[in-house]
Amino acid sequence: MHVFVTGGSGQTGPTVVAELIGAGHTVTGLARSDAAAARLESLGATPHRGSLDDLDSLRRGAEAADGVLHMAFGGDYADPDDLVRRDRAAIDALGQALAGSGRPFVSTSGTLVTQAGRVSTELDPPDPGSVAAFRIPGEQACLRFAGQGVRAGVVRLAPTVHGPGDYGFVPALIAAARRAGVSAYIGDGTNRWPAIHRADAATVFRLALEKAPAGSVLHGVGESAVTIKSIAGQIARTLGIPAVSLTLEQAAEHLGNPFLARFFSLDVPVSSRHTQALLGWTPQHPTLSEDLGTGDYFTPQASERAEEIWLPHHRRA
Repeated sequence: MHVFVTGGSGQTGPTVVAELIGAGHTVTGLARSDAAAARLESLGATPHRGSLDDLDSLRRGAEAADGVLHMAFGGDYADPDDLVRRDRAAIDALGQALAGSGRPFVSTSGTLVTQAGRVSTELDPPDPGSVAAFRIPGEQACLRFAGQGVRAGVVRLAPTVHGPGDYGFVPALIAAARRAGVSAYIGDGTNRWPAIHRADAATVFRLALEKAPAGSVLHGVGESAVTIKSIAGQIARTLGIPAVSLTLEQAAEHLGNPFLARFFSLDVPVSSRHTQALLGWTPQHPTLSEDLGTGDYFTPQASERAEEIWLPHHRRA
């Protein structure tokens, strides 16, 4: 299969591209810069110059492919309406290019669209009041193409996709612990957090393209319910510092970012049982705890990268 991929040069994308090529597929990847094009070429993919805002470029990429994987997402997070507009426009352009063809179209969302405080499944509708509700219109836009002759489906990724070079939520916790000399969790720390190894996520994306039926909603989740307290405890033991409970307000100060504090306060467990059964998939790669014990999370470079991304400029000055 010749797959057109958006987001192939991001954090998770290169592993997905490598997985597709390793399984015998060919990949063309959207590249908005010379650096992105070089990264794709190094993986064995063909760059396709353009951006999410270049809808004609997206249509051309999709028309020339046997299937499309849409992972790119971006814009101004302070303007959720802009995020929704850009994502829906890109999805509509990609889907329209595939209409009536029966070809696969897999788009990406996140499990944080589900209802908090319960174990959600793939069959549960997204929660309009969720912290990631801005991803719901993109899900709906993609799934509508299942009624237009497209094998359209959505993969919801866990909020923590871990592995080498991770600069997401967990490195931000580690960076804050280094700065403060304590590793923090919020309240009693029993709130639950899904996670998946990047290589397992890549397998889910590949299998979704190869075999998921039209209209599928899949959960890219290897662990359904890792407690934030257990993550903070492992960070504390590794750094040789105490683990402490903070209020939400104290956590915002500790992390230097109220957005992160809100996310780490959520109780958002999800199941991937339906996805595993449908795709014939089981997680094969290290758990988050194993990665924290053997990976590169505690290198100074990992903390520096996390601070560049998550810490407001006035706190880094």
